[in-house]
Amino acid sequence: MALTVNGGGHDLTLDNRTTLLDALRERLGLTGSKKGCDHGQCGSCTVLLDGRRVKSCLILAVTLDGREVTTVEGLAGPDGLSPLQAAFVAHDAFQCGYCTPGQLCSARGMLDEVTRDWPSAVTGDLDGPVELTDAEVRERMSGNLCRCAAYPNIVTAIRAAAAAR
Repeated sequence: MALTVNGGGHDLTLDNRTTLLDALRERLGLTGSKKGCDHGQCGSCTVLLDGRRVKSCLILAVTLDGREVTTVEGLAGPDGLSPLQAAFVAHDAFQCGYCTPGQLCSARGMLDEVTRDWPSAVTGDLDGPVELTDAEVRERMSGNLCRCAAYPNIVTAIRAAAAAR
C-alpha cells in the first residue's frame, strides 16, 4: 500500500490487522503519536487523516491506501515550531507531555473545523461564524484526555493560536 505521511511517500507491506498507529510507530519510526488506551478513548494517538483528526489506534492501515496522514512530527514547518506548537510552549500547555502530540493534532484539526464554521454541540448560532469560546474549545477537545490536568493551559494555548491566525 502507498501512504503519504508528513508529506513523504511510503510503500508499505502490512499485515491486514495493523493499525495506523502501529504502522506509524513500528514501521515508520514516528513515535510522537502515543499508544494510550488502544481503544480510542484517550486521544493520545490522534493524527490528521486528509486534514481531519482521527484516533489512529482505531483505523486499520490497509484501508488507507493513497491517503495522507499528518502526525505531530509533521506539524512543524521548516523554520521550526508551528504557531500552535509555539503557543503550547508559551502557555505551558503540557506537563508530562505524553498526551501533547495527540492534543496538538486534535487542536490543529479543531481549528480547521472552526475556520470552516462547523458547529459543535455547544455552538450557539448554527448559521453564523463559530466563536471560539473556552466552552467551544473544551467541547471540541473533549476526546483528548490529559492525565496531568493541564486543561486550562491547553485551552489558553489553543485560543492564543487561533487569535494569531
